[in-house]
Amino acid sequence: MNYDFPRIITLQRKERKISQKKAATDLGISQALLSHYEKGIRECGLDFLVRVADYYNVSCDYLLGRTPEPEGQTPLEEIPDDDGNNEMPSNEAIRYYRKVINNSISLLFAFSQRANSVTLIREVSSYLMLSVYKLFRIIYNACPHNDQKLFRVPKVVANDSANAIISINESNIKAASSGIALGANDAVEDAETLYVTTATLSKDFSEYASSLLNLIKISEDSIARTRDELETQHRP
Repeated sequence: MNYDFPRIITLQRKERKISQKKAATDLGISQALLSHYEKGIRECGLDFLVRVADYYNVSCDYLLGRTPEPEGQTPLEEIPDDDGNNEMPSNEAIRYYRKVINNSISLLFAFSQRANSVTLIREVSSYLMLSVYKLFRIIYNACPHNDQKLFRVPKVVANDSANAIISINESNIKAASSGIALGANDAVEDAETLYVTTATLSKDFSEYASSLLNLIKISEDSIARTRDELETQHRP
């Protein structure tokens, strides 16, 4: 059973605001059968896979979760892989991850700007800068010969203080993006400015969408893999 297919075909239909009844009619199957496909109760045949790919104008690889991009531009087999074997990643892999992260951050800023909220931009900036600051300082501190005079904030309080501010940043981002203005902060006045679909991502943020979609895929694979490992460890 492919677990991505039910989720993706449901997402594509809902993004286009097509009813399940209409989609089933257009695809030449019963609504009950389409419902089973969307719920993962039944697997479809290759003919239906091709039909639904043409219907939503996406690739078969995308529908099967083999690529995070609807157009199927980057098969996952072509993405440099870090299999956790503790070997130094290749230069290609490092360049790839750096590009994915940098482009995703650029998209995040461009996406936030559409909401026209000073608070959203300010808090996102602070969150990201403090996260990088934390990571740099952790690695810097690993060498006892590195001089702590590079920093004004003492090492003993820096990490916890950064975490506290990041938590506040996150709270303010949640409030502002939900239209709640806290204190002197402003808030997003029109939530529709934050509406996005897989299609509009590629259209409105063409330079960065591929990186973000790959970042989402890589992150969720990591989450799922870690959860599976933890569950296996705690089984009697």
